[in-house]
Amino acid sequence: MRPPARRLACALFGLVLLLASPTPAAALARDDAFVAGYAAAILEREFKLTAPSLRVENGVITLQASDLAGADRARVLAALQAIPGAARVEILEPGAAPPPPPPVASQPTATPPARVLSEWQRGLLPGGSLFKPLIADPRWPHFAAGYQRHLSDPQLVDVAAVSFGETFALYRDRLGRGWWEVGVQAGVFAVFDLDAFSKDLVNADYLVAFPLSYRYADFSAMLRVFHQSSHLGDEFLLRTKTNRVNLSYESVDLKLSYDFGDLVRVYGGTGYLFDQDPQDLKPWSIQYGLEYTSPWPARDKRWRPVAGVDLQHREENAWSVDFSARAGVQLDGVLATRNMQLLIEYFRGRSPNGQFYREKIEYLGLGTHFHF
Repeated sequence: MRPPARRLACALFGLVLLLASPTPAAALARDDAFVAGYAAAILEREFKLTAPSLRVENGVITLQASDLAGADRARVLAALQAIPGAARVEILEPGAAPPPPPPVASQPTATPPARVLSEWQRGLLPGGSLFKPLIADPRWPHFAAGYQRHLSDPQLVDVAAVSFGETFALYRDRLGRGWWEVGVQAGVFAVFDLDAFSKDLVNADYLVAFPLSYRYADFSAMLRVFHQSSHLGDEFLLRTKTNRVNLSYESVDLKLSYDFGDLVRVYGGTGYLFDQDPQDLKPWSIQYGLEYTSPWPARDKRWRPVAGVDLQHREENAWSVDFSARAGVQLDGVLATRNMQLLIEYFRGRSPNGQFYREKIEYLGLGTHFHF
């Protein structure tokens, strides 16, 4: 990587990681009063409900399930979670004791108990996902659009990268003290050559998966079976006379994740290809990473700095590392339950784009990402 670009990437990524400062207790108390009033108004105006059990402690909204009186719980959760300053929503089932108030960051406390999991909805099409999206994974299905400046690529310099897709839970229920769900995941990942006269489509990867997920407190896991196939763009193929490779495979992978509070997340896993074309494509891969969500600024703001690094190794590429880093700002509550991320991106390793998987590339980019 060119020295100025390396310094720029390190400086921008480090800046976001340093943005963390706890909110004073007095400010939290004022924020809690604002959130409580806001929540009571929403329940009364939109759902015709009064909730005597409504409490707000350090941004966490709690209320008894009996106060919902048959209302659509998913809609209530979405409305309350979109309140500026709300950290999360916990609905207590009958007989459950209210959770102890979350500690103020500046005070030493004992290890907190496992969080109440009653905010998850059970049944068909419950909404949300037990396994959270991976911020820096270049192939996590979601809606995104970005610009990439390739610093070392045999064919591309200025690139537009877009993706279309999402993860949907089909059915969710309890399993012991945790939750399980089965879903569907689909995505299309495409890159365009902005330096070509007609902005050629270079490559498009298509992915469809069936994930089985589990979550208990801060631990989550996803076992996934998926198919991916790759296709070169016609204009790019005609212009460059590139030999087409019919890259296609099925794969099974397992990812494990753990959240340290609301600040840090670590994850790791492995994958295995089968029914692959070319047939000599080596099957094994490993993946691991780290994500950070800043508690700054104050809870009444709907934006916060986020950052993530993702590392992948593939047997096909002699276990060399594919390094992806993203850092920027997350805007919560965009279009009700979605969030939007504006991220500076850096990638160095083997290309994730279809048949170019053996080519070493490096790029800096800027992307906009949407998640449910």
